[in-house]
Amino acid sequence: MIVGAALSALTNSLEGMLFGRLLVGAGMGLGPPVASLYITEVSPPSVRGMYGSFVQIATCLGILFSLLVGTPVKDIDRWWRVCFWVSAVPAVLQAIAMEFCVESPQWLYKCGRTNEAEMQFEKLLGPLHVKSAMAELSRSERGDDGESVKFSELFYGRHFNVVFIGTTLFALQQLSGINSVFYFSSTVFRSVGVPSSLANICMGIANLLGSIIAMLLMDKLGRKMLLVGSFFFMVSNYCNCKIY
Repeated sequence: MIVGAALSALTNSLEGMLFGRLLVGAGMGLGPPVASLYITEVSPPSVRGMYGSFVQIATCLGILFSLLVGTPVKDIDRWWRVCFWVSAVPAVLQAIAMEFCVESPQWLYKCGRTNEAEMQFEKLLGPLHVKSAMAELSRSERGDDGESVKFSELFYGRHFNVVFIGTTLFALQQLSGINSVFYFSSTVFRSVGVPSSLANICMGIANLLGSIIAMLLMDKLGRKMLLVGSFFFMVSNYCNCKIY
């Protein structure tokens, strides 16, 4: 992501821009899923859902910050280069900060490095909770024994339902048109007389607030209730957009 952002900021050709965006896109495709998995493996079960939602909170903050940074792009020549350089800063900070993060105890345990897993749990939870964390990890790993699954088995049998539900939720989220809302929001708001920069910032704030509310309710109401409620409000708002 650092290389891609720097290349996009420095390039003077379409090919260079496309290659830079390709690198950034690859980083964005790999980073959030790995970050979510890492947070899940190092978080206590009681707050695992809330901690996992921090990835989405960070995404919303990034969108809001990018809208603020990009506001002068129409008035200042070559400001878009500054935007790309700014986008490289969080990637640099993350690369440095990851050097101070613990290794995943679950991954260490799977690799047979039990002593190292205990040391990481001690850093994360304190010495009093190491035994209980290791016991839970041991039970979890025993439950996974003999659970090797072929890729083809994801499309039939008992694994199909899980795969179908997960992929359908992600597909419906993308097909709902949220990307179109963000990409064309400037044009839509401008057509009704609302300053596009102000409207985009308000959208970013609304996106952030929604994620914060979901984070706070994640472990209280459960995932299903939040999914049903969020899809209901999405349908209601799309109906309002259609009417007005």
